[in-house]
Amino acid sequence: MNKPNPYTLMFGKEPIQMISRVTDSEDIYRNFLSDISPQQVYMITGVRGSGKTVQMTEISKKIKQEENWIVVELNPVKDLLLDFAAKLYNEKKATDIIHKAKINLTFWGIGVEIEKTEKITDIEVAISRMLESLKKHNKRVLITIDEVTNSHTMKEFASAFQIFVRQDLPLYLIMTGLYENIDALQNEESLTFLHRAPKIFLKPLNLGSIVNQYKKTFNIDETEARKMAKLTRGYSFAFQVLGYFTFENNGNYKDIIDKYREYLDEYVYNKIWSELSEKDKRIMYAIASSKDGKIIDIREKLNLKSNELSPYRERLIKRGLLNGDERGIVRFTLPCFEDYILNNYLGDDYD
Repeated sequence: MNKPNPYTLMFGKEPIQMISRVTDSEDIYRNFLSDISPQQVYMITGVRGSGKTVQMTEISKKIKQEENWIVVELNPVKDLLLDFAAKLYNEKKATDIIHKAKINLTFWGIGVEIEKTEKITDIEVAISRMLESLKKHNKRVLITIDEVTNSHTMKEFASAFQIFVRQDLPLYLIMTGLYENIDALQNEESLTFLHRAPKIFLKPLNLGSIVNQYKKTFNIDETEARKMAKLTRGYSFAFQVLGYFTFENNGNYKDIIDKYREYLDEYVYNKIWSELSEKDKRIMYAIASSKDGKIIDIREKLNLKSNELSPYRERLIKRGLLNGDERGIVRFTLPCFEDYILNNYLGDDYD
């Protein structure tokens, strides 16, 4: 039997070959498992394909192994409170405890009829009762929600979560989402508690770790592995795509570079580009057209003052599209993205 490809082209799927972000994951794990948890909510954000879902999955799997923890994954397009109540009741570690507490959830189509007990007709009350019964048995509940948006059901759920926390119930939450969606949710007047929740901005993977992975997988020397790693710029999805096509090509990455770039364009960059405003696109094109990414030259191209460019620059950095670590310079975080922009921008040319 042929050896399976250790890389994946699927978003969100945990691959065989992956690079963990140990520090962030350990911080969340340690804080949640503390006797008195300093945080009950974490938000993981980053550009598409940066590894948000994989990191959340890695953390939740580890926590699920703890005897007194229950992990519930919710679907963001469903009624989140009802979905949570149903899934919590059906968790093996929770069902018997909730049933023995005589919590009648049949109004919501959950569980079985319990004699001489009234049906609970308020979903928040139902969840609160379940969590109270679990707390008495020293159970804690972690909720994970992938790719949140500022939807009605998400706002309703977040408001209820805030109440559960104030009731000192053992409830914890990890959410992933694009920066703009997380930001919109945080800015809701009724959800100010989310501003205090730690946000983890996923940065590029460590290039040294990518070099080591490629060396081991493809049995190549340090120089060739470094060339491969540089092609990814540490972008998590690019690490997977380049590895996948190289594996399929018997370890030869040079012949699949065009295929690698085309895949990124079609499955990631088209979507990212379509979500940018025309002003953002114009600024990104000016950056792509510059030789060295100097802010002063980019402002000149755009005919903008420093205070006019700064808000766009900061937003694009927070969205994970630009790196502004070098003073007075911006660079693209995604591999070959400048080439994509030069080929796809339909506005005025600066040359």
